[in-house]
Amino acid sequence: MINFMNLILHLDVYLGTIIQNYGTATYALLFFMIFSETGLVFFTFFPGDTLLFVAGTFASIGVISFFWLFILLSMAAILGDSLNYSIGKYFGRFMIRKGWVKQKRIDSTKKFFQKHGGKTIMIARFIPLIRSFAPFVAGISEMRYKKFFSYNVMGAIIWVLSVLLLGYFFGSIPFVKNNLSWIILGIVIVSWIPPITAFIKNAKRVAKEDAEIINKEFSKK
Repeated sequence: MINFMNLILHLDVYLGTIIQNYGTATYALLFFMIFSETGLVFFTFFPGDTLLFVAGTFASIGVISFFWLFILLSMAAILGDSLNYSIGKYFGRFMIRKGWVKQKRIDSTKKFFQKHGGKTIMIARFIPLIRSFAPFVAGISEMRYKKFFSYNVMGAIIWVLSVLLLGYFFGSIPFVKNNLSWIILGIVIVSWIPPITAFIKNAKRVAKEDAEIINKEFSKK
C-alpha cells in the first residue's frame, strides 16, 4: 500500500523515467493503463485522472505529443468502456454470484444511474470506482448499446481532453512543477470525495432503515 501511494504521489518521476528509457513505447503503457481502468472492474485502483494530468504536464514541455496522447487515450477509454459493457452484459450476473464483484458496489452505481440516467456514463468518467463500474452495470441492465456508445464516446473525449489540458496548461507553471506531489495528492482527494460521500449517505440510509425495522418489531411485541 505504501509503495502504491509512493507511485501515485511521484508519478511524474516514474513516468519521466519511463519516457526516457522507452520513448514512444510509453504511449502503449499509458494506453494499457487507461484501457484497463475503464475496461476491467478489477483495475479500479489505476490512477486514471492523475495519469492524464501528469501526461499532460510532459506534453507541455514537448517530451511527448499532446495530439497522440489525446487520440490514443481517448481510444483506450472508449474501447475500455465498450469491453466493460460487454463483460457486464454477458458475464456480469455470473461474476456477482461468484463473489468476484461486490453487490454493494453494483447497487451504489445503480443508484447513480437512477439519478442521472444515461448521462451516468459521461459523469462517471470523473469519479473513481463509478468510472469502472458504470459501463459494467450498463451491460448488466442491458442498456441499448447505441445509446451507451454515444455517451461512452462523448464522455471519453471530454474526460481525456479536459484532464490532459489541465496538466498541459498548469503543469508548466513553476509553483505546480515545484509542488507536483501535493497537486497529485489534491487530485486524488478531490476525485474520491463523490464516492466517499455516496458511501456515507448509503450507510446512513441503511442504518435508518434497519432502525425502522427494529422499531416495528418492538412495537409488534
